[in-house]
Order: sequence, then C-alpha cells, then structure tokens
Amino acid sequence: MIESDRELSAMVQELWDNDVNRLKPGKDYRISLQGKAGDSLAINNDDNNDGAGFPLFTFVDENIFKKETFLAFISLLDNYESDTGEPEIVTPEEVAENHKFLDSIIQTPTMKIAHKYLVEKHLSPADETQFKEQLYRIWFELYARRGSSRPDSSGFEHVFVGETRGGRTVIGFHNWIQLYLQEKLGHIDYKGYSVDAKSPQPDENKHILALQFSWKNGIKPKGSIFIGVSPEFEFALYTLCFLTSPNESVKVQFSFYDVEIVCHHYNQKHIGTTYPVLIKYRMDH
Repeated sequence: MIESDRELSAMVQELWDNDVNRLKPGKDYRISLQGKAGDSLAINNDDNNDGAGFPLFTFVDENIFKKETFLAFISLLDNYESDTGEPEIVTPEEVAENHKFLDSIIQTPTMKIAHKYLVEKHLSPADETQFKEQLYRIWFELYARRGSSRPDSSGFEHVFVGETRGGRTVIGFHNWIQLYLQEKLGHIDYKGYSVDAKSPQPDENKHILALQFSWKNGIKPKGSIFIGVSPEFEFALYTLCFLTSPNESVKVQFSFYDVEIVCHHYNQKHIGTTYPVLIKYRMDH
C-alpha cells in the first residue's frame, strides 16, 4: 500500500477545512443507501440485480445551487455529447461558460489555497490569468479518447458529466451534483452501494460513496464519488493531485477519511480520469 502523502494530506485537510460551500449531510441533503448492488452487469427489466428500489437522493436543498460556483458549474453540465466517438462541438457560448466557471472558483478559499501551494512548488504560474489558462488546458481542452480519431472528450466531461462507450457502458461520471440532477430527470437508476472485502461499509452521513447505477441505456458497474462537497473543492483537490503526483494514484488522509485519489493523465497534459476511493474511516478524527 502506498504510504499516505503527509504533505499532500495536510494540503487536502486545509482545502477541506476551507470548503465553506460544502453541504451538511442530513441537513442540506439526505441520501438513502438501501441495499448492496449485485455483481452482474446485465441491464434488464427484471432488476434482480437492483439493491435499491428508490432513488439515492431523498432530499437536496436546491437553494445551494444558487451559489455562484454551483450555478456556474451546473451551466456546464448540458454542454456535452455523452457518447465517446461523437466529436464535441464547442460553441463560443460554451467557452464563455467554461471561463465563467473558472473565474468563479478561482476566487474561492479552496482554489486560492491550492494555487498558492502549486506556485510554491513551481507547478503553476503565480499570475492568475496564466493559472486559469493552465486549468483550462488540464480540464477543458478536448482530446480523442481511446478508439476515437476525433476530439470527443475532456477531463471535465469525463469526470464531472460522464460519458457512454458503445451506448452500454458509462465511463467517468464521478460527480454528485450531476448524479442528483440526472436522477431527478429520471435518467439515473441507482442500483445500490458497492462494497468489497477491503472497503468499509458506506455511511449516509459521510462524504464518499461507491455505488452502482445505470444512466440512459448504460451501466456504471462501480463508481466512486464525493457527496455534498462543492465544485471548487473537487476541482482544487483533483488539480493538486494531477500536478503534484506523477504516479496516477496518491493516498491522502483528511477529516474522517483515508482515501486513495486515482488520477490518470492523458498525454501528461490533460486529466484522463480522477476519483476518490475510500480505504477506511479514521476514528481518531
């Protein structure tokens, strides 16, 4: 097991402590874990694999979505063509929305902390405009995902929006806001939580969850997401891991969590995918 990165853990703890827009479980939102998801990946209508007859989210205080960073984030979610292989057409309006989102998160305490640290490590430019250009390249520049000859994907689309491959498999899709909004629209069928012999039992009052769900006509056999955190926290955390950790996976400890952050690079320039894997809860916190 990789040693947890002390320095990075301290940084992530600082991001966590300064995530002022994070929702409180049980107060700002409630989830219903229900049963454990089955192992078979068949999507059929008899649903013997479905460990959950009800939606994952029972309540979300949508006033929170009026906050500037949430508003800017949500405006980006409908800008993508989910099927890999379908080239993305980026309109000038969408480019402007991407910049507006970066403008809004760059002003938050979490992103300011991440930026300061990255500058100290000579991994990011001190100039805010140049830092934004770096973020744009990492997250929003298009590239061709495996099996495609045309630019059909970006780090942002994969991680925060989700994609489908061959119409049957959901790839990426590691964001709770997109999950909630798509579930509300009836596009998501939550199949239950995922646990294996090594992973801890999930907890409705904790902020990390492994789960199975179908989206549109595809299945996500096992996804892992933060729940209730702000867009800027995830953006800051993943950017930090991408730029500081060349080996695609880093172990951090913060708050109640021992977590592995998986972060795959695409050509060393863009984020391929990134998500949290809960290793265990920390009792001493």
